[in-house]
Amino acid sequence: MKTVHYTIAQCLPFKTKNNLLVTSAFLTGALLLTGCQSTSLGQSNTAAVKQAPSVAKKTLETALQKQRRQSFSYHSNLEIGNNQQFTDADTDTGTEKMAVSDYVDEHCEEAHDQAYAALILQAEQQNKDVLAVDYVTKRDSIRQSYFECVAAYHAWDDHQYDSDVKVAPDYQALFDNYEDKQRPLDRKKAQLLDEYLLKPLSIDSQGIYQPMAGKATMLASAQYQARNHHSGINQPIYMDFKNGDIYLWADNFAILNSELLDDKLGTKWQNKWLKIAIDDGTLPKGFGSEVIKSHFAALDATYDAAPVSQFNYVAPNSLASLSPKLPAHQLSAMLPSDQIIRRVQSFEDYQASQQKYMQIFYERISEKYPELVQEPEPMTAFESIQNPKAFTSKSIVQKILAMIKDQMNEEATTGETVANTEVQELYGFDKRGQLKWEHLRRQLDNTSEANNNKGMRIDVLQQYSAISTKDLAFPNLPSNVQSPNASNSIDLRKYAPELLQYYQDGNGTAVGKMVFNMLPMVRERFGSVE
Repeated sequence: MKTVHYTIAQCLPFKTKNNLLVTSAFLTGALLLTGCQSTSLGQSNTAAVKQAPSVAKKTLETALQKQRRQSFSYHSNLEIGNNQQFTDADTDTGTEKMAVSDYVDEHCEEAHDQAYAALILQAEQQNKDVLAVDYVTKRDSIRQSYFECVAAYHAWDDHQYDSDVKVAPDYQALFDNYEDKQRPLDRKKAQLLDEYLLKPLSIDSQGIYQPMAGKATMLASAQYQARNHHSGINQPIYMDFKNGDIYLWADNFAILNSELLDDKLGTKWQNKWLKIAIDDGTLPKGFGSEVIKSHFAALDATYDAAPVSQFNYVAPNSLASLSPKLPAHQLSAMLPSDQIIRRVQSFEDYQASQQKYMQIFYERISEKYPELVQEPEPMTAFESIQNPKAFTSKSIVQKILAMIKDQMNEEATTGETVANTEVQELYGFDKRGQLKWEHLRRQLDNTSEANNNKGMRIDVLQQYSAISTKDLAFPNLPSNVQSPNASNSIDLRKYAPELLQYYQDGNGTAVGKMVFNMLPMVRERFGSVE
């Protein structure tokens, strides 16, 4: 999906932790009001003052707070990479060894067999016998490595009971954490994933953000471009903050809906928006405004509490030397910057700040609206779907707040951390001190047992510019549907009862009848669907 702010495109892809996923469901519209516009920054008088971490923190805080009321056009690009896994493995020189077996006591035997099998393959490719004199040195090296490994393993095993037994440092580092070590198969899987999925895949979004007008747009897209395969999908999204409505492009759902549920749909959804009303009138008056205020208050509090040491100025030309390297197309847009502010947090600090944010937000909402934080009746997720009362805006918010509370309590007790992992944010400014882009890099959580997930990271670059009246918010849509209205949209709250009545009259698909008969809310209102 940040302890400072989230912009439109960042609200979705950065929410990789459970607590952020829960919050994003609750703050669908509110988090969008934290956008970044090119905001003028005060210029420091001297280079020495400009380089101070305290100045970097204060300057960035002031700029981000001003951005909340500004309008802008944006373009975001998200890249996922995992090449660090096999890059690290390729640089192993004996000081950091790889695991080759599932069990530590089989490591030496497996390493020997794999090395000898590789030598046999090399000999066959050269039309020679592996026992030929050409390979004496390599055979001796494999044998010697095996004896050293066995001796080291026995020493390490004895060391568990007698600390005076010495173990070679490289083998001790390998055997102590053997279960977590990367294996050759893990590296191969990482390489295949990188070449055949991650590199050809690109995820982008673009749109405009206008808080004073109460609207925002997003054209989300995903493209896959390989040598013999090009495909992509776009999803236009229009957000009406004033009325609490979200519009999705209905064409993208029409085929699926027609095939599975509404066999009479035809082309009724063609070139139409699908309107989803967030508030059905059951939420307290002013709730949306309070959500936004609480969100900003929590952001400001967690930012103020951040250590100054997390912030500093960096030279633009230093970006090229970051490791792992930044995606080339993202780097090219970042290098022309006149000034860059960087914030780096350990993953532990990042989680702690997110925990603090959740607590502040929850406390403000629960104090303002105690009726929304009443303990709900315990039920399974499936029972919640079946319960007719579970589909009001108020009841949904109550359940989300309960989930937030449970998540806070869970993380407070478990305290999972990821060693040697950092979350880095970069902010680029032009010569006038205006913010032109921001970049987030973080490694995906590697606390799971799946070794092939370790080293995977995301790089998100979001660029900002002034809104152009000439550019369409949705270049792929006809001009007469750029903005949703009553004539070019389908109201989901009106459409759903009509579809249910259609089934009650004995029509509909077999799949639809099965689905609707499973829901007590349908039987309660319409009876069984025959």
